[in-house]
Amino acid sequence: MEHDFSSIIHAILDEHFGNIANAVFQKSPLLQYVNTKTKSASRGAKSRSAFANHYALYVLLEDYVDRGFLKPENDYSKYEGAKFSELLKRMRSLPFGNKLQNHALNSRLNHEFRKFFPESLTPIVHVPETQRYWINENLLVIPVGRKKVNIAPVLLKIIDVYIETKQDAFKSFRKTCQEMKNISRKNAIRVEAFVRSLLQPNVDALSFYTSLH
Repeated sequence: MEHDFSSIIHAILDEHFGNIANAVFQKSPLLQYVNTKTKSASRGAKSRSAFANHYALYVLLEDYVDRGFLKPENDYSKYEGAKFSELLKRMRSLPFGNKLQNHALNSRLNHEFRKFFPESLTPIVHVPETQRYWINENLLVIPVGRKKVNIAPVLLKIIDVYIETKQDAFKSFRKTCQEMKNISRKNAIRVEAFVRSLLQPNVDALSFYTSLH
């Protein structure tokens, strides 16, 4: 699936991997999934729930990178796992994430990923008894020819840019709404046309509601 944000994803991959960038993308279900999940980047701000799976993936990738598991000498299989409470707190600290619940971490991301890639391993490894979580490292290390590359930093970069794009769209939307509030009654026809445009299917209802309060 190619969409407007796909070109940004491919540019980031090119920057990191050069002439093997396309091969990395084609061999990575996780990159392809993120590509699918970022198609709304050019459609304006979306509801908070749209960020749940992005952020569940993001916080586990961040934990993986921050704890040094990109280094070969650090064995991720021996890691005790990230704590649920810390992951959820981090998710809620991210833009649009303050109301997120635990569903994406516990099941939603894995279930949705399986719909796209039924034969693949799932991204999140979870031990309910301990409330510990891991990102599936087998999905991060991609073999290309005689070498292996780790896509964790690239995935973080892609999601960072996606968040920035959504923030910019949200700010632009609010600014436009504020301008419309200041229009005099003589421009009622223009206001009506604008409001009708807000009611199109690709406009976020939460953003519309927020802009009026």
